[in-house]
Amino acid sequence: MSRFEYYRPNQMPPVVRGLLITNAVVFLLQQLGDSYGRTAPIPFSLTGKLALFPFGAGFEVYQLVTHMFTHWDFGHILFNMFALWTFGKMLEMVWGPKRFLNFYLLCGLGAAIIHLVVQYVQGNGVPAIGASGAVMGVFAACAYLFPNTEMHIMFIPIPVKLKWIAAGYIAIDLFGGFSPSAGDGIAHFAHLGGALTGFIIVLIWQKTNRRRLY
Repeated sequence: MSRFEYYRPNQMPPVVRGLLITNAVVFLLQQLGDSYGRTAPIPFSLTGKLALFPFGAGFEVYQLVTHMFTHWDFGHILFNMFALWTFGKMLEMVWGPKRFLNFYLLCGLGAAIIHLVVQYVQGNGVPAIGASGAVMGVFAACAYLFPNTEMHIMFIPIPVKLKWIAAGYIAIDLFGGFSPSAGDGIAHFAHLGGALTGFIIVLIWQKTNRRRLY
């Protein structure tokens, strides 16, 4: 059952805190494991074991989960964790820890599946890692539930409503997905898959459990 959980402004909700710590620990292990792999007698890459590989090119079922806790570099994890901290707190305080965790993981799985299917249809692809798909689901849910919440964006002098920020990010991913530039390196369809999964889940929960959504 969903319920409102109150946390002081300086208190981090437990699931968001746990996800931040888990991602940070895995990232540290990546740095240690990958560094050791370059000098070990038998080459080994922890990132290579945890990444999401295309169907028929190294894919393993466990990668559907492990990929969303790994990141390429410090900038990658910093951006994702900042977004999780910003928007994840909003949802966990409304839904409670259990529902938020389920939602987050489902968004990550939805992002991975759509990414894999698109790769398969296109006949190409490289390994993918990152929490971006799950985080985009969280972002989409916040934009749907709190559309008129105003936020400040770097280089924009006035606050922008969350619904317009979400629309802008989705438009960027649509353009990047269908017209990728050389060396882009961004899994745009994973982002779109996470956003779509989050949006669908919120619609279902609102329809079937309207009184308990908030």
